[in-house]
Amino acid sequence: MKSKFDKALSVVALSVIGALGSVHAAPVYEIVNLESTLNENCVPSAEISCVEIDLKGTVDGTRSGYALAVNATDEMVGVSKGKKKLSVDGEDDEDDGVIDVEDGIAPEEQIIYSVFLPIIANNFSFTAEENDPVSAWEPNFFSMNGTTAPTDVDDEGELIVNSVETFFYGINSSNYKVGSYTAPEKTIDYAGSDEEQEFWYYRDFELRGVAVTPDGAEIELAPSYETYIREDDGFEVELGGWSAAAAINDNNLVVGYASTEILEFSSDRVDNCIDADLEADEDAPAPVEICVQADQYPSNGRRNIQYQTRAHVWQIDNDNTIPSENVTELELGLTPDEDSTLLFTAQGLGINNNDVVVGRSHVYRNGKTDDLYQDAAYWVKNASGEYEYQWIDTDIFSDTVYSSIARDINDNGIVIGSLYKYVSGYLRTKLFLYDINNPSAEIVVPSDFQGEGLSELSSYPKAINNAGQVVGNIEVTFDKDKPRPKAGFLYNINDDDFVNINNTLTCASKGYEEDDEGKLRRSKVTIIDGTGESLTYDSEIYVVEANGINEEGTIVGTAFIRKPLYQFDSSGNLILGENGLPLFELNGNGEPVTSYLPRMVAMKPVSGNEEACTESDEVEDEPYVRQGAASLAWMFALPLLWLRRRRMK
Repeated sequence: MKSKFDKALSVVALSVIGALGSVHAAPVYEIVNLESTLNENCVPSAEISCVEIDLKGTVDGTRSGYALAVNATDEMVGVSKGKKKLSVDGEDDEDDGVIDVEDGIAPEEQIIYSVFLPIIANNFSFTAEENDPVSAWEPNFFSMNGTTAPTDVDDEGELIVNSVETFFYGINSSNYKVGSYTAPEKTIDYAGSDEEQEFWYYRDFELRGVAVTPDGAEIELAPSYETYIREDDGFEVELGGWSAAAAINDNNLVVGYASTEILEFSSDRVDNCIDADLEADEDAPAPVEICVQADQYPSNGRRNIQYQTRAHVWQIDNDNTIPSENVTELELGLTPDEDSTLLFTAQGLGINNNDVVVGRSHVYRNGKTDDLYQDAAYWVKNASGEYEYQWIDTDIFSDTVYSSIARDINDNGIVIGSLYKYVSGYLRTKLFLYDINNPSAEIVVPSDFQGEGLSELSSYPKAINNAGQVVGNIEVTFDKDKPRPKAGFLYNINDDDFVNINNTLTCASKGYEEDDEGKLRRSKVTIIDGTGESLTYDSEIYVVEANGINEEGTIVGTAFIRKPLYQFDSSGNLILGENGLPLFELNGNGEPVTSYLPRMVAMKPVSGNEEACTESDEVEDEPYVRQGAASLAWMFALPLLWLRRRRMK
């Protein structure tokens, strides 16, 4: 049988060509959240324009921004990550203040999980929209669970520190938004031997799904399992469980996942915490809440308290409530043995307007109990209106597919996802397509940049619209021994056209401008550092991932933009010059260093006959590796991890 990896399209694409309409070439796109500012420290010349091209790409006071979804009316949700307001010690108290630098997260600041340290949030949700009354596509901080903006100060002028992480991941055409958040920090008076320690720190839960109505009301999506009850003595411990909402359709049906039970080895850990608390004396207290919190935190990539997790849907009623009968746990892809102690997981990650859910689930392939895998799946309602699990068969290749996941589905029933298998001798993740409405359909892996056949570039699809346009990101170099840079891609099922989104952008969207002679050149940015020296560098913008696309073709995602690096001392403080400005980081030749920072990007098709820019971009030496929990990547690997930062003492 001919390998499915040699097929471009087949019944998947052919079955929907009629619904999708005529074939179209890739449109020309422009970045619509660009802004131009005049640099007052710049001296204009024939080579320098002194107009800095920037992206309105993150919430004020944060370093990085990621756009994750866009609805039919060009309203978008995303996450900003990382503080960039750093306190700086001046010569006297009056000089103490904050300096806002683009590369504000110092390498010396470390990610710390500890019950002995305050919980400091590092992720902030935002919204943006084309019709923003103040500024189109401006990222606006969105408060959930009582959070304040990263730049908010208290009555004494001190920066307010949030302990709640918030995330937005989906939005529908009625402006209902979904995501998740953590519980706020709580404290218990410390009673141990460290005289400098004042409190223990903990929170009631690590992750809780949420739906937010158009008027800002929050609907908590509580999991069915939150409380551990020991059978021997009935001792109760509030663990909080976890839940998350990944997407919402136009019927206000939310999809995600939630905890349903604790694992046996995790219950043993909780029992140990209970016993330690009961047996502790006044001189050596061991609060069960603190012991449990320590086990909830990740250690070496895992958590000691883990949960059985199942895909869920939550139907929001017209009164913006979700009664218990509107919560549905979707079935697992297998039936565990009654005495099984294994962890089985199913997650709902996408949904269309026909209420079909896609995601992944553990399954015994072809019913063989020695073939346990996590595979792509979808859940569809039967004639009685009850959801039924459907396996997306990946077991059709000559060699093994080690895992797969379905990430989105359009209203025509076309599923997009990725599978993980060997390609040309290397384990790679590849985009696949699957048509749930075609009984004879098989998974199809389309060609990418290579044309005929399949490259060994890993590709990660994120979203599909009803026009058959798929967006995601793909590796763009063939390096074998180092991280590969990525670029956002746009794939059109209609004509099997797979393009690097950067090759569809206008020149202005890539950081170019015309000089006095009408020739294209990079926009020049000039800034002054603490020595009084100036740094001039080329403005560069490069789209590294596309996460959402609506029916009009608006694409949102993440772009790199070039920014300067600054110097920090061993304590993580900025090093300032005599003029009070921070010093540039220098390379071995004494030259200032720049780097790329990730920012939210919104792109729309250009009206008219403007052509895509043919100027070359060289970002292959800047591999894009997503940091932290700002993308759905954190939803695809359990146990979940969240990042928070503290200033090193």
